[in-house]
Amino acid sequence: MNISIRATQQQKNELLQKGFNNIETIHWLTENEKPLDAVDVFFDLTFNNENIAANNFLEGTLVFANAVSCTCAEINKKNYVRIHAWPGFLNRSIIELSSNDENYKQQAKKIFNSLNWQYVFTPDDYGFISARILAMIVNEAYYALQENVSTKEQIDIAMKLGTNYPYGPFEWSEEIGLEKIYLLLKKLSANNNRYAIAGLLSESVK
Repeated sequence: MNISIRATQQQKNELLQKGFNNIETIHWLTENEKPLDAVDVFFDLTFNNENIAANNFLEGTLVFANAVSCTCAEINKKNYVRIHAWPGFLNRSIIELSSNDENYKQQAKKIFNSLNWQYVFTPDDYGFISARILAMIVNEAYYALQENVSTKEQIDIAMKLGTNYPYGPFEWSEEIGLEKIYLLLKKLSANNNRYAIAGLLSESVK
């Protein structure tokens, strides 16, 4: 099996830590490189909406797209399977996937089983499950900060000591990118007020 992976250096490092089984060839691409025509599977881990048109020649090829704030319905390509590939989430024990097409969903299962990577399929919603929860944690931390409950450093320390998180919410937002968290919250808050974005978070992004 030949696969092509477009990834940041951090994403590449995380996947190398997981290891690759039963793979003949891996073509590593930088964020702006195009995948090869002759490839069995393409991991587009730097996916954005502009990539869809650029990848049209991959019709019929299974594409794993890092589309946390975009649904399969919005992508509107049967061969696209969403994968949660925010920094820090690829080398976790279980990777989240989402697909609305049963044929490509079964293909994705075969690929992940072959790689010996654990996975779970979630509904085709914004943020999968873990990103949605994490975005809310970061949002609540910004609410606490704007209400002068404590400082960024103290909130991070409290969350790490109290919940055993690997990062505090502000450290996590820096690791992932606050803009990505803001975009996800914006999509979620459009239909649900509980995701209303903290004013300080919005100001920090703008």
